[in-house]
Amino acid sequence: MSLEELRALERERLVPAYARLPVEFVRGEGPLLWDAEGNEYLDFQTGLAVNSVGHCHPAVVAAIREQAERLIHVGNLFYTEPGLRLAARLAASSLGGKVHFANSGTEANEAALKVARKAKPGGTIISVHRAFHGRTYGSLSATPQESKQAPFAPLVPGFVAVEPTAEAIARAVDGRTAAVLLEPVQGEGGVHVLDDGVLRAARDACDAHGAALIFDEVQCGLGRTGTLWAYEHSGVVPDALTTAKALGGGLPIGALVCGPRLADVLEPGDHGSTFAGGPVQAAAGLAVMDVVEDPALLARVRELGELLRHALGELPRVTEVRGRGLMLAVELSPAGEGAPDLVARALRDERLVLNATGPATLRLLPPLTISQDHVSDALKRLGRLLGG
Repeated sequence: MSLEELRALERERLVPAYARLPVEFVRGEGPLLWDAEGNEYLDFQTGLAVNSVGHCHPAVVAAIREQAERLIHVGNLFYTEPGLRLAARLAASSLGGKVHFANSGTEANEAALKVARKAKPGGTIISVHRAFHGRTYGSLSATPQESKQAPFAPLVPGFVAVEPTAEAIARAVDGRTAAVLLEPVQGEGGVHVLDDGVLRAARDACDAHGAALIFDEVQCGLGRTGTLWAYEHSGVVPDALTTAKALGGGLPIGALVCGPRLADVLEPGDHGSTFAGGPVQAAAGLAVMDVVEDPALLARVRELGELLRHALGELPRVTEVRGRGLMLAVELSPAGEGAPDLVARALRDERLVLNATGPATLRLLPPLTISQDHVSDALKRLGRLLGG
């Protein structure tokens, strides 16, 4: 089908929930994508941080193919080895404890919220402004963004949003608090790194009042910031963390990792999912873990992240660069076109795939396996776009 035919079919048969850009991608390899007309693109959006090991990583493709040829699905009423192996790998690399699988980041956060509420019945959940935890009702209730919440009110009760400061969190947590839910690096909110003091204050307040500290690492985890888990930068260890996006190498899988304190809160029948932790998704996850746990790769993410951060700050119209590792955002001066229009022009004129998280904010999420040459190439394309 032509692009025009695809767009007509979308208008006729798809609920209009997405604002798509006018391109049809048909192939990907590493940091590159090709459209239906054969044009090559450099991908610095990676499916919103999903393709962190690049498109169609050979090890991930091989793992998917091998598992799919043996067994695709039987459900969670039976044992399959890949999910149990992936759970052991995730727990051992982070909090110890135990893992509950989901299909996405918002579902992993829903599981975390249910664990927190069961551990402390009736307790409130505290999140912070600029947060984004997902679009299902519990996760949305923890996402204090008026534009996302207002159309779906009333939301789930018992959620409180405060400023992302140590003082505000310390004041908000009390004996009625079930959990504090934080992104160590806020992704959809514009790539804001929460200060170590904020994370420590949340840890101290939770310890003082018997609340759970939950880190949403759906976007910032699995090597994106230059350590396997973003919490490692601060040394503040949560009671639970959530992961998804990059975990399946492109397949839908999420996970809640519970530390020892919360590991046995859920019982049979409390929560579940038909597809979660299936053998094909888990096999892909194991292959992804093989790549992102490599200390050399993580060191490379830190190195290239610093190079990219410094170079972005030298580009025209850039007033601020935020983030950590290969999770970066640039804030643009008001002179010139806004970030959403710039993203569209980058796609059309420079074959560069970017993302805007606000009127003046560009987000860069290149593959963790990106080469320095591709980073330099992206900077040249960005420089031309911004008038350099």
